[in-house]
Amino acid sequence: MFFSKPYRPNVGIALFNAEGRVLIGHRFKDDGPEIVLPGLEWQMPQGGIDEGEDPRQAVMRELWEETGVVSAEYLGETDWMTYEFPLYDGPSSHRLAKFRGQRQKWFALRFIGSDEEIDPLTSRNDQPAEFDQWRWERLDRVADLVVPFRRDVYLAVAARFAAFAN
Repeated sequence: MFFSKPYRPNVGIALFNAEGRVLIGHRFKDDGPEIVLPGLEWQMPQGGIDEGEDPRQAVMRELWEETGVVSAEYLGETDWMTYEFPLYDGPSSHRLAKFRGQRQKWFALRFIGSDEEIDPLTSRNDQPAEFDQWRWERLDRVADLVVPFRRDVYLAVAARFAAFAN
């Protein structure tokens, strides 16, 4: 049954500041089964692609919904990557019950605004806030801060976007 489920179309965002660090958010403690180990609640912004939406449009929408950021310029993108969700037996309405995992295209963006623009606590487009805090982090450290089922994708993203971290 698990392997018959589809992957959720998704975009991931490596938002680089002028010092070459990426924006990461700390997921709310009560965000459900996606936080599987204490201390691994950080991640870069990411989110679903709406039906018929172009991934380049989705990345800017998701960046704004999750962080409030609109001041960003395109640097590059990855090919499609996938990861599996952990096994889940909770409510059928949760995305972990509907999908096998995520099929993601990651985008590297350069942040051209000021830190005051970043506000992950405000709800946008009727989407609840996902992060209770944020910070700038070295790209090569982020894979050590995420839940294990995302780690391999984060390592691939770090390798692909290493040139933007300088």
